[in-house]
Amino acid sequence: MHDSLPALEKIYFPPLSRNRLQTLQINLGYLCNQSCLHCHVNAGPRRTEIMALETIRQILAFVRQNKIETVDLTGGAPEMNPHFRYLIEQLSSLGVKIIDRCNLSIVEQPGYQDIPAFLARHRVNVTASLPCYQQDNVDSQRGEGVFAASIRVLRILNDLGYGQPGTGLELDLVYNPQGASLPPAQEPLQQQYKQQLKEQYDVRFNRLLTIANMPINRFGSTLISKGEFDAYMALLKASHADENLQKVMCRTTLSVDWQGQVYDCDFNQMLG
Repeated sequence: MHDSLPALEKIYFPPLSRNRLQTLQINLGYLCNQSCLHCHVNAGPRRTEIMALETIRQILAFVRQNKIETVDLTGGAPEMNPHFRYLIEQLSSLGVKIIDRCNLSIVEQPGYQDIPAFLARHRVNVTASLPCYQQDNVDSQRGEGVFAASIRVLRILNDLGYGQPGTGLELDLVYNPQGASLPPAQEPLQQQYKQQLKEQYDVRFNRLLTIANMPINRFGSTLISKGEFDAYMALLKASHADENLQKVMCRTTLSVDWQGQVYDCDFNQMLG
């Protein structure tokens, strides 16, 4: 699939230098209960790539030896790795800050209903995908019924203390555009999200994180099929701002794929 994409290295961006390693992002596998259009991982219910227990134990040794501050768990749906709970328990015992990148709807699948209580018990921060506060937009991007399921799970998380003042249980939401456009400014959109979700669904959260869709894998192929790839790359380049370079996560993060191979960021991992 990558052979059909224009050469990304031909598009200039300023060079970056690494800073001190703070975060280890671990992709526990590409298996997911959803198949989202924007997914740069190409995750879905038929994927079979899953991180093995031996690899997880090697990663835990690395976390101990290097005193990693934050471990960021992603997928696919990271909860679908059969060793997810073991990894959380071990990381929790080390006092590491843990982030679970949850698609929310996984909680309503058989065998996963206890996930919210498990995460709360181990003080895991939840970063949850919710690309809009309107049902039609979410369902068109992620599948019929996903928005309603997401709201139900957000309420469960709220009841456990997530997103509530003084609990220390952080619940962040993630917004991404539907197509070949950039997200709006984060702060005003966060206020809209908070107002709409509180008034319509009595849902609370801490922060909204806005991200741009990466033009690789499933989303990249969609752009190519629509003839929008070059225009989107030009938009990304034209929107570059030097002040954002200090916040680029690959400066302080290492990304580990399901086989234990290490990359400087999640997106280069997906590009191989």
